[in-house]
Amino acid sequence: MRFGFIWRLPLFAIHALASALLAFTPVLSLANQAPPILLANVLGQHIDPAAYLVSEKYDGVRAIWDGKTLRFRSGRTVEAPDWFLARLPAEKLDGELWLARDAFERLSGYVRKTSPLDEDWRQIKYMIFELPDGTGTFADRAKRIQTIVGDAKWPQLVAAKRIQTIVGDAKWPQLVAVEQFKVADRATLKRKLDEVVKAGGEGLMLHLADAVYVTGRSDVLLKLKPALDTEAIVVENIPGKGKYTGQMGALRVQMPTGKRFNIGSGFSDAVRKNPPPVGTNVTYTYRGLTNKGTPRFASFLRVRQEF
Repeated sequence: MRFGFIWRLPLFAIHALASALLAFTPVLSLANQAPPILLANVLGQHIDPAAYLVSEKYDGVRAIWDGKTLRFRSGRTVEAPDWFLARLPAEKLDGELWLARDAFERLSGYVRKTSPLDEDWRQIKYMIFELPDGTGTFADRAKRIQTIVGDAKWPQLVAAKRIQTIVGDAKWPQLVAVEQFKVADRATLKRKLDEVVKAGGEGLMLHLADAVYVTGRSDVLLKLKPALDTEAIVVENIPGKGKYTGQMGALRVQMPTGKRFNIGSGFSDAVRKNPPPVGTNVTYTYRGLTNKGTPRFASFLRVRQEF
């Protein structure tokens, strides 16, 4: 683009053009700004689960509806079909776009398309678990979610309910009543976690029943998984030896703290042959930290998708 014409404009016109551009820039930046949402902490030993309402943790893609636009956690717009967006209510919603257990990679491919396909999106459910800026306690908001979803009469809008209900009360046969429950103690919670994981689930979420709506990372919302997971940046591809000669043997990664360590397990043959390049953000699982602050039993999970 040529901008030589600008210098031929009168001075007052240049000032007006500059002012217009400056005024427009914040609008663009705010449009893609990450929305303030509640983020989970890891369940600690001091927490009494009896004070929480519990649901399955869905391995989906977080999506926030502000009444007009559906956005990823990053603030980017979700390119969903018009018919999908048209069915969403006027109320603000927070939840997960979800396909099924162990189907994250397929879901990721669907929702990242800039030109969404109807056949993809007819498989996706919007699992609602919170009402941004909602009033009352979380138990109150959970009941309100049921009303919103019931009024929508749309099987792809699913309330991630945290109170027991009777599936027979559903207004349509395709409504998925996510099993919800309370637990009396940690032993009961552990048994339920084992049950969900054995069936292919990722873990459990615990939301403080009497909590008002808050944003940011908080003990109001907790996650419980058999193995912890987090992200690190690839700083080196270490060549393999033996049966992995000619392939990647391990990834040297760096934590946000600056500490570096190797990930040597969890890779498929395809990943070893075509490893994530240096600078890639990867997700790995681990089981606690060593005295040096590095992960124990780190295992590659996947390349982190930026939504």
